[in-house]
Amino acid sequence: MHFNWTQLIPGVTHSNVHVATALLASFVIIVLSFTAKLALGNGQKAVTPSDRLSIKGFFELIIEFIIDVSVMVCGESGRKFAPIFASIFFFILLNNYMGVLPGMTPATDNINTTVAVGLFSFLAYNYMGFKEHGISYLKQFLGPLLLIAPLMLVIELISHLVRPISLGLRLQGNMVGDHAVLGVFLNLVPYFVPAIFYLLGFFVCFMQAFVFTMLTMIYVSMAVSHDH
Repeated sequence: MHFNWTQLIPGVTHSNVHVATALLASFVIIVLSFTAKLALGNGQKAVTPSDRLSIKGFFELIIEFIIDVSVMVCGESGRKFAPIFASIFFFILLNNYMGVLPGMTPATDNINTTVAVGLFSFLAYNYMGFKEHGISYLKQFLGPLLLIAPLMLVIELISHLVRPISLGLRLQGNMVGDHAVLGVFLNLVPYFVPAIFYLLGFFVCFMQAFVFTMLTMIYVSMAVSHDH
C-alpha cells in the first residue's frame, strides 16, 4: 500500500482515498469556477476579449476551446451543453493530474469513480434526449423499420446500458496502465529517464479526459439529433 497525502485527513483510509481525491478535485473546480467568474466579469467586460496575457485571457481560451469542440460535435446546439461537457472534462482532468503529483493517487484509477462519471454521462445524454424529443426519444431505440423494431430494441438497450461501464473501464484501465509504466521506470532508473514518462503522463491524462468528454458529446449529439 502506498502512502497518500489525503490519508492525513481523519477518516480517510486506503480503501476510500479515491473519495477524498475526488472531493478535493471538486473543490478545486469550484474555486476555479468562481475565479473564472470574477476574472471574466459581467456586461461589456465579459464580451470584450482580453488584449494581453492575463487570467481573463487564460479562462477565455479554455472556454472557447470547450465551446468550439461542442459546436463541432453537436452543431450550434452544442453551445448550451458546453457547461456539462466542461464539468466532465475538468473533473476527469484534475483527478488524472493529481496522480502525477508525488504522494497522490488519482481517483480515476478506481473503478467506482470512473463508472460513476460514466453513469453521469449516461443519465445526462438520456435526459437531454427526452428533453429534446419528449417520449418520441424512445423511437431511436426501435430502428428505422417496424419489422425489426423488437430486435433493434434489444440491441439498442444493451448498447446503451454498457456505455457507462465501457466508459469507466476505458478510463480506469488507461490511468492504471499509465501509472504502472511510470512506477516501473522509477524503480529501474530513478533519475532523468522518469522525467520523460512524467511528460508523457501529462499528455495521457489530458487525452483520457478529452476522449471521455468527446464520447459524451457524441452520445448527446445522437440523443438530440432530429435525423432519426
